[in-house]
Amino acid sequence: MKITTVKGTNDYLPEEVRLRDYLQNQILNTYQDAGFERIMTPAVEDIENLDKSDGGDNLNLIFKILKRGDKLKKAMDSGDTNKLCDMGLRYDLTLPLSRYYANNREQLVLPAKCIQIDKVYRAERPQKGRLREFVQCDIDIIGSSSISSEIELIHTTAKALLSLDIKDFTVKINDRRILRALLKGVGFEESQLDSVCITFDKMDKIGAEGVIGELTDKGFDGGAIAKFGEVIAKPLTVESVKDVCGEESAESIETIINAVEKLSDGAYKIKFDISLVRGQGYYTGTVFEIVSDKFKGSIAGGGRYDNLIGKFTGENIPAVGFSIGFERIFSLLTEAGYTIPDTKKRIALLHDKADVVNAIEEAEKLRKDYDVVIYEKPKKLSKFLDKIQAKGYFGFCFLGEEIRELKK
Repeated sequence: MKITTVKGTNDYLPEEVRLRDYLQNQILNTYQDAGFERIMTPAVEDIENLDKSDGGDNLNLIFKILKRGDKLKKAMDSGDTNKLCDMGLRYDLTLPLSRYYANNREQLVLPAKCIQIDKVYRAERPQKGRLREFVQCDIDIIGSSSISSEIELIHTTAKALLSLDIKDFTVKINDRRILRALLKGVGFEESQLDSVCITFDKMDKIGAEGVIGELTDKGFDGGAIAKFGEVIAKPLTVESVKDVCGEESAESIETIINAVEKLSDGAYKIKFDISLVRGQGYYTGTVFEIVSDKFKGSIAGGGRYDNLIGKFTGENIPAVGFSIGFERIFSLLTEAGYTIPDTKKRIALLHDKADVVNAIEEAEKLRKDYDVVIYEKPKKLSKFLDKIQAKGYFGFCFLGEEIRELKK
């Protein structure tokens, strides 16, 4: 049998888990201090819910679960492969939250302010930075159409990152209504907008020339492409797009930016970015993303999804959320040599086999000042000490003796 993990998944050693626990707890505490409450949902969802969720490219990455027993046999006999699966693993936490709200809304206080920190699954092609099983850290506000929700989410997420000593980052913000109005204004048809947005979302990777080239390859109208090229060739401000998109959505963005700038007090930046799209098809208005000056790529993202819950309830329920990409944060901080602050020094307490009770009692006393792990005396002490030193132990002691620091 294989001892390695399935591609795209990871085992984590104790020291890695300690760091992961610390980071998740810091994020959770920040969210809870801001008045959000943690909920939990199953990893498994009905396949119909997943397939109809407007999840963009993620719909091609669903881990589907086969029917069981007679139901599977009957589906196989039908010859229709679409009937083979009845469930799937969630690819994000937003769709499960929407179903959760529809199922539990009578017990929730509106607007509902929810926390989800949990694993999600995508059938990615495994590579650096792309896992099949990973953790997301979400906060969402359901039941409010006010832009005060965006302001609260952005600032709370920024505070969570600051609590992890992540600095020098910028919140990029856009509104899909602005972008769609702009695209229609230069000549693209309504039916083409989603495809154009998918290409435009690559602007930071392929540049303006790459965007124009890909739109040309897709066969869109040359006149519309040319006008669009003129627009994106120069920096666009909220003020400069007002004539195209109208006052309301532009003023909303301005209000959010001004409020967040005041709240940030210079600790982080926020700016309008017309090229910000976000991949999920369920976003309806404001979208945002956090990028760091020190690291390539985004470390958090989200937006408003006012129509998704209505798929379950038949009603228009406003909602907006922000998600921290936990695995990216963990990877970046690990590579930077991040250590958990204010932790007790870890020591090993070594004892003879017959002295386990005394060792436990002694450890309880030492734990006021140290992180203590009890071990029976190893046969090869030197090899053992080398191993615990490599794991970050400060020192060791024999039962009843003084603590000895491990020499570096």
